[in-house]
Amino acid sequence: MGENGRIRPDHERVVVTGLGIVAPNAIGARPFAAAVREGRSGIRVIPILEELGFGCHVAGVPEGVDLLAEEAFASDELLAMNTGHRYGCLAALEAWEDAGLQRPAPDDSHVDWDTGAVIGTGIGGMDTIGDRVVPFTNAGKVRRLGSTAVEQVMASGVSARVSGLLALGNQVTTNSSACSTGTEAILEGAQRIRSGQAQRMVCGGTEGASQYVWAGFDAMRVLNRRSNDAPHEASRPMSASAGGFVPGSGAGVVVLESLPSALERGATIHAEVLGGMLNCGGHRGGGSMTAPNPDGVRRCIQGALREAGLEGGQVDAINGHLTATGADPREVKAWADALECNGRGLPPITSTKSMVGHCLGAAGAVECVASVLMLRERFIHPSINCEDVHEEIAPYADSIPHTARSLPDMRVIAKAGFGFGDVNSCIIFGSWEG
Repeated sequence: MGENGRIRPDHERVVVTGLGIVAPNAIGARPFAAAVREGRSGIRVIPILEELGFGCHVAGVPEGVDLLAEEAFASDELLAMNTGHRYGCLAALEAWEDAGLQRPAPDDSHVDWDTGAVIGTGIGGMDTIGDRVVPFTNAGKVRRLGSTAVEQVMASGVSARVSGLLALGNQVTTNSSACSTGTEAILEGAQRIRSGQAQRMVCGGTEGASQYVWAGFDAMRVLNRRSNDAPHEASRPMSASAGGFVPGSGAGVVVLESLPSALERGATIHAEVLGGMLNCGGHRGGGSMTAPNPDGVRRCIQGALREAGLEGGQVDAINGHLTATGADPREVKAWADALECNGRGLPPITSTKSMVGHCLGAAGAVECVASVLMLRERFIHPSINCEDVHEEIAPYADSIPHTARSLPDMRVIAKAGFGFGDVNSCIIFGSWEG
């Protein structure tokens, strides 16, 4: 692996060969790369939120999904797909085909025993529960729920659906670790490949768009209610005027593959997974159900670097968790401590959430796709809406890109996610030099 990190045996090296994305500002990896490079926001007014008395009236919701789903899936499949399923299946199918793999025909009896999936969700199925299960049950109309209610409500429904679409025969599961979910799923898949139990894993996260998903966060007053008349300016990570996060939805999926398998197939390699770390702050030292223990965050980042065989100074860019809440200054300090900056400043640090909102269980996966695209194309996308940098982040203001920056020498990008429950995840991607 050279200077990117420690040398692993080839059979333990894991690479990214496929990318799929359904995001509020673009659907498809190529349009998404253009959107984030331009700093294009996908935050819009969602009328039903005002009608229902939410304080926050804006959200990030992908557009045009139903038409794409109708083109991609059979009518009986569509009947069993809520929004989270549609997002996740579309992203998985794009990633699969981007990896140069063929979608099997429904009547093909072949099972791919070497490929599995870990596709997570934070609050999966809540739209189906709110729209159908609760009202039909309370009205005494249980029989009208239909035969697909259970598979739409169960968290593992999306990974099960993807396994059926792609005939996957290895481990197929759904993880759920709040906002850390998507990043965690990719790390879990990479570990399975490294252990020799799979050749490929389809990994990521999805979260549906629904007032039922977002209501609890609005009740907690952690959503931004100050920018209802300016939706594109509502998501403001690292800003002094940040007023809370903007809810988002969508899906990000990657195809991970062992290096020998990718080389044998002649697959295009987008990046390599150099290392990663998962931990929990134990709800101590300032950590709680809703806040991270700063020492846990630092340990997570440093653990990921150790696993990658890297030092802090070798990180060329950061795609942070950075939600536009009071946690942003503490996160930036944790990055500085973890990378042992010692006054030399942070590498460029950005937040994809500034353009798409906080996609909850899909956030880490959506942002991992953004990270791989930036690494592959050697740029860092802007973190929009933070020209008024928070005073505690001001010492690192020069590290925040307000427009896209070309980084021709970028070789390593770090992506992290920190979730409710004081859970942390960090993944290190390295460029592929071939």
